[in-house]
Amino acid sequence: MNKLSKYIILLIFFFLCNFNLNAQVQVSQEIDSIAILIGQQTDLRVKVTLPKIKRVVFPSYKRSQYLIPGVEVLKMKDDTVEVDNQTMTVTRSYTLTSFDQHVYAIPALKVKVDGKVYQGNQLALKVLTIPVDTLHPNQFYPPKDVQDNPFQWKEWASLFWLSILMLLCCAFVIYLRDRLLKNKPVIVRIRTVKRVPAHQQALNEIDEIKQRRVDNQESQKEYYTKLTDALREYIVKRFGFNAMEMTSFEIIDRLQHSGDPKMIAELREIFQTADLVKFAKYETLINENDMNLVNAVNFIDQTKTDEQVHEERIVPHLSDDDIKVKKNRKVIKTLIFVIIFVALFLMGYVIYNIFMLLY
Repeated sequence: MNKLSKYIILLIFFFLCNFNLNAQVQVSQEIDSIAILIGQQTDLRVKVTLPKIKRVVFPSYKRSQYLIPGVEVLKMKDDTVEVDNQTMTVTRSYTLTSFDQHVYAIPALKVKVDGKVYQGNQLALKVLTIPVDTLHPNQFYPPKDVQDNPFQWKEWASLFWLSILMLLCCAFVIYLRDRLLKNKPVIVRIRTVKRVPAHQQALNEIDEIKQRRVDNQESQKEYYTKLTDALREYIVKRFGFNAMEMTSFEIIDRLQHSGDPKMIAELREIFQTADLVKFAKYETLINENDMNLVNAVNFIDQTKTDEQVHEERIVPHLSDDDIKVKKNRKVIKTLIFVIIFVALFLMGYVIYNIFMLLY
């Protein structure tokens, strides 16, 4: 076989393959309904069967664009179905509508497959109007009012029981609040107290006593009572024993081992004079009162410490019962807040669902 014969055979084979591929492309065009009422819709489908290696291009339209005068395209949708290993079917659906009564000729839409134009068959679309009987107007009725839905217990049962639960929660909150108010509050308050040293406090009291007038028996008695009380309170804070409940002799005897003998003698003289004034109606002289006052100040100055004025935080000590009551109150308060939150959530849920049922 010479070269010319080979070329002829190859050319014939190429022509047959190309013819076979072209013969495999099939285009069909169909419509769901050939007759519609004004404003109704129908689908126009263009179906192309072609080899998988080929590419198809359909005509495209925008929304509300006219396919032909009087017929609008509302939307488009593509769908691909595999027929076999080499062939597939591609379908594009055009949703059409029309608002004019007429019989429209739907042309065969042109489809390109690998640049080559194919087209299906021409169709017809008839658009009809709704017949109106103008000869019998009495047969027309006005529109009906909106009808209320019948009451159904199953729609309201859950809301009813949730409302009852919400009311019970509110009643329980009121009960817990009443119980909480009847208990004595146990609140730990940390107080800041300004601490004045014992000697400074005693000297301040003596300064106040110095301003008093001593002109009779009653005023002398009150004078020495306040002076000895100020000294007793100072001794309690300074030396640490309960001088307020002791006699003058017991106080002097207790101080014998912790002070200057001369200082103790002066303090003994103050207490003795005070006892005479209070119990024996002894009347002192003015210089005697001043001397006792000076002796009292000397006693305080000689026995005072270096303590300065300072602030102290006082935390009250709670008993076991107080701590238990406090814990119970915290539990009750927490429970009240939780129940209030649940009640508010139920209220919002019930109101929202009632609104949805009514409107």
